[in-house]
Amino acid sequence: MRAIFVLFDTLNRHFLEPYGADLMQTPNFRRLAERSVRFDAHYVGSLPCMPARRDLQTGRLNFMHRSWGPLEPFDVAMTEVMKKQGIYSHLITDHYHYLEVGGAGYQNAFTSFEFLRGQEGDVWKAHVAPDLDRYRQTYHPDQFTDKPGTLPLHNMINRDYMQDEADFSSVQCFDLGCAFLDTNKDADNWFLQIETFDPHEPFHAPERWRDRFPTTYDGPIRDWPPYAPVTQGDAEAAELRASYMALLAHCDAQMGRLLDKMDALNLWEDTMLVVSTDHGYLTGEHDWWAKNRMPAYQEIAHIPLFIHHPDHPDEAGGSRDALSQTPDLMPTFLEAFGCDIPDAVRGKSLLPVLRDATVQNHDSVIFGYFGGAINVTDGRHTYFRYPENLLDQTLYQYTLLPCHMREYFVREEMKQAELISGLDYAAGYPVLRVPVIAQSPWYNSHGPAAMVASESLLFDISADPRQETPLGDAALDGAMAQKLVREMRRHNAPPEAFVRLALDPDAEATSWQN
Repeated sequence: MRAIFVLFDTLNRHFLEPYGADLMQTPNFRRLAERSVRFDAHYVGSLPCMPARRDLQTGRLNFMHRSWGPLEPFDVAMTEVMKKQGIYSHLITDHYHYLEVGGAGYQNAFTSFEFLRGQEGDVWKAHVAPDLDRYRQTYHPDQFTDKPGTLPLHNMINRDYMQDEADFSSVQCFDLGCAFLDTNKDADNWFLQIETFDPHEPFHAPERWRDRFPTTYDGPIRDWPPYAPVTQGDAEAAELRASYMALLAHCDAQMGRLLDKMDALNLWEDTMLVVSTDHGYLTGEHDWWAKNRMPAYQEIAHIPLFIHHPDHPDEAGGSRDALSQTPDLMPTFLEAFGCDIPDAVRGKSLLPVLRDATVQNHDSVIFGYFGGAINVTDGRHTYFRYPENLLDQTLYQYTLLPCHMREYFVREEMKQAELISGLDYAAGYPVLRVPVIAQSPWYNSHGPAAMVASESLLFDISADPRQETPLGDAALDGAMAQKLVREMRRHNAPPEAFVRLALDPDAEATSWQN
């Protein structure tokens, strides 16, 4: 068995033609859909970027126990399991968060890896005295800063080194991916992960793609939306949205390059191909930009998934309506390679769903951000359940590697830490339980204070796919809460998770309206 896993970042399925979108053309995603099975009810698990990647590697949710963090010593990583079975794994990525403190361990779980640099605020090129006057004239004021060490400043510096399309790190990711296939086309037992940060913001696309989406905006470069409500004028908002579409068109072209290589090397007959993303993104829907701060609407949580398996060529071009989510990919790959699935895994292999369209792996799935709502969907309804008070809730981090995104836990956090044992998923390791406090460096970004909206909501996503009209149905509310409790128990939610949502872990559920 050989497998290729293509992981985009921030890919909104509502822009992809195979999912019925008509906002733009995505011809290579159409080609992909013709050679694979499209999953129509695929959801995120833990949000955002690194929590999603921990789900991918471990096959279990982590957002109820941990915010942004590394692979833990007790985690059983997918590619580590592969190594023990003699399966070679290789990571090609420009996702710079792997290089930060809070991304430790992920790349080392692979047999080998290659990094490309320069995305977003990657601390890449060293300009001690950059041309700030030029940057001030070139970029929109909301994207400009002269403050050293900040994401926007590093982004402007990095973009000076991306003049030609070949300079873009996403292009180089697929260059290296195609080179791997040329080198290893005759070998067996390998897993290749091609992972690009695109179409994550800032939406910096090569000019040939940006020119295809003209707007009436006439000003400095504006391609980096804030994580905030939409307050921009129509022209500026259109420019931001067009910039996302341009970058998505660029991603579509890179996808096409990989498909061309699979055609040229005749890999479809003996190589598995899986394509997905970590999460979606709001481009003005619900009057919001981005993610993290608002409810996990469909545009964020309902993500694309395509699977081609060489043993099931007759299924190509088909679709599946079975519920699935990010942690399911880990046992899917392990089963494809004939590996035993570890006991700690809570995801379910999707190969039975590929073989039989009537198979339903999940009655419901849960997903969310650490410290925010725990959300549940059964494919028909979606229920966002928030704590009564986001800033006054009992919340702990469970970890042996006390790292935030770019820095370690501070003294004020660790002074209250305690070592506990008996966690079902920790493989016998004692684990630090650290209370979440306002002094945490990332409390306002990857913690309770990041969430602006906090109202529990219930939607019928079948009748109301845009989630525009919340339901006021107490009976249905209670039924969805029952599903929420069952899934929380299945995923070993900590006791305080039930308390902060006013749920009884020993009963089926209680309704927040009662």
